[in-house]
Amino acid sequence: MSRALPKYSKRRVGFIGGAAAVALSGAVIAGSALAGESSDGNDANVRTLAGPGTISCPDVAPELPAIPASAQAEVDRNLGQLDTQIAEANRRLVDTVGQGGPNFVQNAILGPLKDKRVAAINRIATAIGRTAERPAGLDSLAACTLDAEGAAETGGEAGGDGGGEAATPPADGAGQGADQGDAGQESGNGADDAGNAGAGTISCPDVAPELPAIPASAQAEVDRNLGQLDTQIAEANRRLVDTVGQGGPNFVQNAILGPLKDKRVAAINRIATAIGRTAERPAGLDSLAACTLTK
Repeated sequence: MSRALPKYSKRRVGFIGGAAAVALSGAVIAGSALAGESSDGNDANVRTLAGPGTISCPDVAPELPAIPASAQAEVDRNLGQLDTQIAEANRRLVDTVGQGGPNFVQNAILGPLKDKRVAAINRIATAIGRTAERPAGLDSLAACTLDAEGAAETGGEAGGDGGGEAATPPADGAGQGADQGDAGQESGNGADDAGNAGAGTISCPDVAPELPAIPASAQAEVDRNLGQLDTQIAEANRRLVDTVGQGGPNFVQNAILGPLKDKRVAAINRIATAIGRTAERPAGLDSLAACTLTK
């Protein structure tokens, strides 16, 4: 929140001459305006651009059951990936300070991180489940949080929009770019028009035709996850429309296509796991996860 200007006591000033009074009033008004700009705008910028905070995630390793020797290498590899994902998210948190709107961190960093963690955790559970009982409930460890400092900074970012810091341009923001100029806006209007104007449509490879014969015991789970794949695409297309004009040139990739791919990897992996319980597990389905934007 911006600090309010100090209240100055009103003093009665005797009029020496009309011209002198006007000049004095002009000086006081100009000084107050400059003080307001310094106190309001600069402090907001300092708060918005100050330390972005740190992302914290639940530790998965202590929640795992005994790991079969045959699964140890794969589990270790995915635990390492979980650490790498957190490090990358924290690095991105620093690199994107001041970008996007008030929900940028959730949409472009925390959300995609959760989806990546779901996929890695699912691979860990699958590896253990091949030769022992598959651990349940690990997905509850996927969501991460931004510490109090970062949450405060995000709030400052939302409150600072009126001051021109990293404001989210409206859908017709081409005419308002000059009013909201700053680092976030400079990378905004022109790049957004190229990256997110006209919305377009998200297209994804069809998974169903690439599946082998589905065992009857797996049919319901496969159908459920195929339905989720369709739902994910519909939600991504809806989000594409709802966020036209938001973020920078990589907004669609970072906040929509990237998270969509991670969600599809998790759903496709569940399909392969369901089939693999009573038949040969299909390989190479992850190649169908990536989607593209068509104009």
